[in-house]
Amino acid sequence: MENEKLQDKNSELDNIIKLGTSEDEGIHCISIIGQIEGHYILPQDQKATKYEHLIPLLASLEQDPSVKGVLLVLNTMGGDVEAGLAIAELIASMSKPSASLVLGGGHSIGVPLAVSARRSFIVPSATMTIHPVRVSGMVVGAPQTYYYFERMQDRIISFVCAHSNIKEEKLRNYMMCTDQIATDTGSIIDGREAVESGLIDSLGGLTEALSYLREEIKGNEKEAD
Repeated sequence: MENEKLQDKNSELDNIIKLGTSEDEGIHCISIIGQIEGHYILPQDQKATKYEHLIPLLASLEQDPSVKGVLLVLNTMGGDVEAGLAIAELIASMSKPSASLVLGGGHSIGVPLAVSARRSFIVPSATMTIHPVRVSGMVVGAPQTYYYFERMQDRIISFVCAHSNIKEEKLRNYMMCTDQIATDTGSIIDGREAVESGLIDSLGGLTEALSYLREEIKGNEKEAD
């Protein structure tokens, strides 16, 4: 019975890989949409990207010789911090060419996801919300709690700065801005400002992202020859 369940899961994963891959070019497309679901299941009426689906998928793509590049299309409101950061770290550690494309929005933990690819693109009409780490529900008002939040925020800042050209001071200023978001601190920047600040590499859409991947794939094939 366990073997049958494992075979079913492997078959489902294979179908997902085939569904998102252009067989002619070997470019696989992954959509990161809605809210990033972490350790707690979100309500059924919310669109979600589940980290337990993406992590094995990314591992499989890394090992699949027919997959030569990965395109990440983002339109996310953010979500679970640790789950989002785990996905971002995995993407950043892939050996295959990757490109991210922000459409609509790449908010909150969507920022590290957007910069995790080797090359990041954003359309002019897209926006990105940058704010400090925050939680919902009961919070224990102790120094250790705030220290934990601070360390988590530092992890996010370190990752974003390491995988983009934005300066740490600029990113922290975006996070702590008080005149853009009602009842909260943070900033909302559009595609052009995201590129000008160094957060995202280039303005562009699907054509530009695919062109980048094709060039990277061609380069890898020439080196292999």
